[in-house]
Amino acid sequence: MIVGLEHPDDCGVVRVADDLAIVTTVDVFTPVVDSPFDYGRIAAINSLSDIYAMGARPVSAVSVAGFPDTRLPLGILTEILKGLIAGAAACGVPVVGGHTVKNPEPLFGLAVTGVAHPDRLVLKGGARSGDILVLTKPLGIGVLTTALKNAGLSPEGIVRVTELMLEANDKAATIMLRHGAHAATDITGFGLLGHALEMARGSRLTIELHWSAIPVLEEALPLAESGVFPGGARNNLKAYLQRVTLDPALAEWQSLLLADPQTSGGLLIAFPPARVDAALSDFAAEGVPARRVGRMLDPGPRDAIVCSADIDTTHQPG
Repeated sequence: MIVGLEHPDDCGVVRVADDLAIVTTVDVFTPVVDSPFDYGRIAAINSLSDIYAMGARPVSAVSVAGFPDTRLPLGILTEILKGLIAGAAACGVPVVGGHTVKNPEPLFGLAVTGVAHPDRLVLKGGARSGDILVLTKPLGIGVLTTALKNAGLSPEGIVRVTELMLEANDKAATIMLRHGAHAATDITGFGLLGHALEMARGSRLTIELHWSAIPVLEEALPLAESGVFPGGARNNLKAYLQRVTLDPALAEWQSLLLADPQTSGGLLIAFPPARVDAALSDFAAEGVPARRVGRMLDPGPRDAIVCSADIDTTHQPG
């Protein structure tokens, strides 16, 4: 076993040959959009992200489904499953089976099997002091999906957040491997701060983030400023404060955006400084909206993450 419960990462990893490791993960969540088909597609894309974050290639999946068959028509179940299959197929991954149980609300995702060379895995704990951190998707997905649930999101906002969640991290992972990334993780339910904290702990380093460099969905900004956040954002932020130093110049909504839970979020990647410019060029060429957001530092006396507002507390548009 290469990665198990002793040193948790995005996936479990078992070596089966000198040049082959099996990489496994499972992920499920409740609906974030109104369309059953799109929900299924997003659930599939989200489930594949852990595989991509470790530099592995997904090869097969089985569906994991919970459905309230006494409250919702079975036609909705069919549409969600069609979406799951379509989302995985778009990434070249066949869904070869699955299991469905009764549940009070819809709960869908995939258990995914991937493959990788054991020596080419990208782990959370591999970052080195001086590495440059790159984020491949803007923040704000949790803000927009919360607004959608409360009928407070514009049609344009619905399209934007759906499209972003449907963007797989396969291209980003290919570029990550091409340019020798030392560490990576995908940004999902713990928000940027939580997943960055995992990288800092695993690497035994401090992370420095810069608010002005972090991309945020343009549609999310006015909603965030007015306090539209999922409950998870506040819970996340409260949980991390002992290990995080936030610049006093940051407003509360800016701090909460850093803890905003993402569905099918981007990758946070630690690149060697000499490779980051070429990586960013390749991201741009592939249409991946990656941004340099911080760096890895030698460990400090207490803080795992320091977030500076810089002089300007604006942001990069996502």
